[in-house]
Amino acid sequence: MVRAKFETSLEQLNNELIKMGTIVEQAIGSSINALKNKDIALAREVTEKDRLIDDIEKDIESKCLSLILRQQPVACDLRVVSTALKIVTDMERIGDHASDIAELVLNFNEEYSYNITEHILTMADTAVRMVQDSIDAFVEKDIKKASAIKKMDDIIDELFEKVKKDIADELLDSPEKSNMSINFLMIAKYFEKIGDHAENICDWIEFSETGDYKNKRLL
Repeated sequence: MVRAKFETSLEQLNNELIKMGTIVEQAIGSSINALKNKDIALAREVTEKDRLIDDIEKDIESKCLSLILRQQPVACDLRVVSTALKIVTDMERIGDHASDIAELVLNFNEEYSYNITEHILTMADTAVRMVQDSIDAFVEKDIKKASAIKKMDDIIDELFEKVKKDIADELLDSPEKSNMSINFLMIAKYFEKIGDHAENICDWIEFSETGDYKNKRLL
């Protein structure tokens, strides 16, 4: 009876994480569309929904701590709950960065037209894919997929270097657009951070299944 109750609680926790992951994916997708289309209304919607992600994070954290304190899970179950605590933090940060990007869109100066470099858009697409796939890997408990996703972070890092060069060239050609160029650099940095958080999620998926975190035995 006790075990069955615990497993039901774990399943509910898993469903909450999946729900949060879906909302976070939508936030990133919306922030990218707002950026591409200069959609102020959509950008504002992203910033307003960030509070919902924060609330879900607090709720999941509360459930995790309750399970640990009341159920006293064995090692394998403790790994699952600990992983949920870590993953929810990374997902919340991803949501924050989606909101950060949307806020920059809201602050764009209409005085200048802007050209989004191809490298930023490729960064955006790669970051979204990493987040989507990392959540799928969590649901499927697929450590091979998680390992493959982590390698994609190198692609984002390489693209970020290219974006920095693009922006440096833009500043030389159009110094009057310095504020806009800095905004794009910040947007690229947020996508780079989103990739890092997706990689973190994959590290914790591996821990959940093996007890190893970044090749070190934890539990």
